[in-house]
Amino acid sequence: MRTVNDVSKLTGISVRTLHYYDEIGLLKPTACNGAGYRLYDDKALEVLQQILFFKEFDISLKDIKSIMNNPNFDKEKTLINQKRILLLKRKRLEGLISLIDDILKGDNKMSFQEFSKEEIEGMFQSLVSNMNKEQLGIIEENYGDIDHFKDVFVTNAGSEEAQRNFRKVMEWYGSKEAALDAAENSVSSDILQSYQNRIAEIFKKISALQGEDTTSFEVKKLIGEYEFVSRQLYQMKEVKPLLLELAKQYMENEDLMKANDEQFGKGASTFIGKSIIGYYRK
Repeated sequence: MRTVNDVSKLTGISVRTLHYYDEIGLLKPTACNGAGYRLYDDKALEVLQQILFFKEFDISLKDIKSIMNNPNFDKEKTLINQKRILLLKRKRLEGLISLIDDILKGDNKMSFQEFSKEEIEGMFQSLVSNMNKEQLGIIEENYGDIDHFKDVFVTNAGSEEAQRNFRKVMEWYGSKEAALDAAENSVSSDILQSYQNRIAEIFKKISALQGEDTTSFEVKKLIGEYEFVSRQLYQMKEVKPLLLELAKQYMENEDLMKANDEQFGKGASTFIGKSIIGYYRK
């Protein structure tokens, strides 16, 4: 058993932070000695390690607690997903370094070809593997079975419109390979939901500032936070093209405008779109 000071020295986490984790029920000590000092065993340290992994992806403490308390939480699968994301980030950095070297040599070999049927089927398998039982149940309820859903997915993904969208995705990610890597190593449904919750909170705060200049400090600060979360969610180094495309949809797509306005208040969708554009305007 280790004291809170021992754990602090071992992990680099402050004693104050460990006390706070205890207070919010995120990491409870294994026991307390007669003097009331917190004690932690190896199992508690494993929990702390998992918390730190989640924090590396900028997930809020509230969402970390919710994920880890979920009875369907699969520690091994989550660690595998986290490792894939970190490896993807390392690979992307290595790819960017290689790309810069090619550009400096005058030899830019970026590829923006559309996805093949085999690659689309691979994306489908990755999509399904990250779904929970509830999501799979909804699909079976609506499509009869997973095989039928796969047929619909592959057919729709092969349409001309979908291929145009794929070209946009490849441009956002920088290459076809990077886009496929992101699709094949997407985050789990629980982590995805935590990102979506955080973005919803940001949008709520932006919407509350309607009437202010979209280029004001407060608005830009929130859009900057949205940009940061989006980089984590979409596993992109540069999300500007994607967010500008979303801004356009927030102001032009009637269904999306209606959904945003219902969730965040009348006029919210247009204001959010204009705020994103204002953030990137020089």
